[in-house]
Amino acid sequence: MENSFRSGYVALVGPPNAGKSTFLNGVLGEKVAIVSPKPGTTRTAITGIWTTDSAQVVFVDTPGIVASRGRMQRLLAEAAWAALASAHGAVVFLDGARYAARSSALVRDVHSFAPRLRQLGIPLAVAVNKIDQVAPKARLLAVLAACAKLWPGADIFPVSARTGEGRDRLEAAILAMVPEGPPLFPADQLSSAPLRFLAAEVVREQLFLQLHQELPYHVAVEVEEWAEEPGLTSIGVVIYVSKTSHKAMIIGRAGSRLKAVGQAARQALKELLGTKVHLSTWVKVREGWTEDEEFLREMNIGEVL
Repeated sequence: MENSFRSGYVALVGPPNAGKSTFLNGVLGEKVAIVSPKPGTTRTAITGIWTTDSAQVVFVDTPGIVASRGRMQRLLAEAAWAALASAHGAVVFLDGARYAARSSALVRDVHSFAPRLRQLGIPLAVAVNKIDQVAPKARLLAVLAACAKLWPGADIFPVSARTGEGRDRLEAAILAMVPEGPPLFPADQLSSAPLRFLAAEVVREQLFLQLHQELPYHVAVEVEEWAEEPGLTSIGVVIYVSKTSHKAMIIGRAGSRLKAVGQAARQALKELLGTKVHLSTWVKVREGWTEDEEFLREMNIGEVL
C-alpha cells in the first residue's frame, strides 16, 4: 500500500551559534536564514519549507536560547518557545566542537531549557553539530554520553551542517516526526516570511559579517521603501543604532563601510529576488531601542514569521 503524504512543523532549537540556520539552508538548498560566525545572529523565528515527494516539513529556525539578559533576550526566548508550542517535533542543535573541547560548557549552556524540552511530549532529536571541526572523533564520545543523560530516549545524531556529513540520517528522523496530512504550502515555496523581511535580514547579515565586537548587536534593520518595475526592485533600508558613536562606525571613513555593506547586500538581494536591485541605506540613531519592546516587535524581533 502506498504511504500517505506527511506534513507538519519541526522546530530547530538550541544555544546560539550551534548551526541551526546553516542546517536549514543546507536542507533547502537555498538561503532563507542569515548566518554569521557571531552568536545571536537569528532574532526572529523564520520558517523554511522542505518539500519532498512524500512529505513537507515546515522548519521553524528559532533564536538561540540563553538565560534572559534584558528585554530583547526575553523576546527571543519567547519566540523559541512559541515555535515549540505548535511543533510536531524538535531538533536540538549543539556545537559539538565547542563541547568536545570543553565538556563542562554543555550543561551550563542548556541548563535553562533542557528540562523544559524533556516535558514537551513531542518527538525530539539531538544534532551534535560541527563534527568536521573535531579530531580525533573519539573526543565526541563524552558529548554524546552527556546528551543521552540530558535527553533520555532522544535520538542523537553527530552531523556537520556545513559539509552535510551525517545529515541524511537526521533528515530521515525529521521526516518521521511529522504526521500524515496534506501539504501546508505550495511545493515551490521556501518560506512564509515576507520578502521585505528577508531583504532586511540580508542587510543585517552583512552588518554582522563586516562589523566587529559588540556593534552588530546594537543594530536593527527596517525596509522603509519598496518599489518594483520590470527587471528592477528599488529598496530603501534604515539601519537603526543605539548610540551616535555607532552611527559613525557603521558609515565609516568617507562612507566606506556603509558602501561595502550596501554592495554585498545588493548582490545577495539580486540573487534572492531574481532582478536588478537599487539599494539605498540610511543610518539613524534610536537610543535604547534594545529595551523598547514596542520597537522590538515592530522590527519582528522575537516574532514567528
